[in-house]
Amino acid sequence: MSHTTITIPATGAEMPVIGVGTFGSDHVSASEMAQAVKLALEIGYRNIDCASVYANEKEIGQVLHESNIPRKELWITSKVWNDMHGKKNVIASAKQSLRDLRLDYLDLYLVHWPFPNYHPPKCDVTSRSPDARPYIHEEFMETWQGMEELVREGLVRHIGTSNVTIPKLELLLGSCSIRPSVNEMELHPCFQQKEFRQYLAMQNIIPIGYSPLGSPNRPERDTTAEDVVDMEHPIVLELARKHNVHPAAVCLKWARGNGIVPIPQSTKERNLRSNLESVLGEPLSKEELMLLERADCNNRLIKGQVFLWNEAESWHDLWDEDGTIPCPESYRKGGAR
Repeated sequence: MSHTTITIPATGAEMPVIGVGTFGSDHVSASEMAQAVKLALEIGYRNIDCASVYANEKEIGQVLHESNIPRKELWITSKVWNDMHGKKNVIASAKQSLRDLRLDYLDLYLVHWPFPNYHPPKCDVTSRSPDARPYIHEEFMETWQGMEELVREGLVRHIGTSNVTIPKLELLLGSCSIRPSVNEMELHPCFQQKEFRQYLAMQNIIPIGYSPLGSPNRPERDTTAEDVVDMEHPIVLELARKHNVHPAAVCLKWARGNGIVPIPQSTKERNLRSNLESVLGEPLSKEELMLLERADCNNRLIKGQVFLWNEAESWHDLWDEDGTIPCPESYRKGGAR
């Protein structure tokens, strides 16, 4: 592994150790996000994290096309959205992303969420789709078979999961022909998911961390009164003062020190530059990383309430916190709805 890349164990491919997130939330237009990607590429980023649901891949594709950066130097990720689960849909969705991004292949393709549950943009947190379903492994494997086919066709170099749990990943690893190379998940000092990261390390799966700064610009529906602000945590502030850096830099150095590839999102040149420098610059010491373990308060920010099915009691049902996957029998194949 070089200072600037991390090696994918299965293939030996080199993924840059920091990426740029392109989720525009409700306040960044497609053209603004494309401009931010253009700026990021000029600054030196080579890892761009896209998704079909972000509705800006076409604009980003134009920027990639005009950048004149050799394709082999770029690492481009996209994701299949919930309404395109199933083998044929996954393949069609990836091909659409390739057209929009003006690429011949994707370095990484992820299943964005393990549920086929769709919700309209900007919907209220209490909204429930009548067609929402819990995780059903047989159905997820139909989607995963489409992911594997994309690898076999050469359209995608690596595949991975996102927003899954240890129980779901264990089922997948026992059923798949091509293993996930990465798992994209929420990770920041106040939500460290240590047990999950240890499991990923044992399985040679690289963690990609979204919301690495504590997602200050997340949609209002994902904000609750109990949420903690990472960049205001006393330990983060103490280390920021010690190193004379912004608290955001401490969050990103924490990620890098723990083998996580963070994908912060910003449209401001100053922040894009400082984020890159934070990860590539002076690392935190082992003692400082251990000190930051005390900041972990299991503060999940992106709870996923809008993906709940009717019988689910709360967003906790999405995350298999007791080690089991809740799924009423009526939802299983052949069962009545």
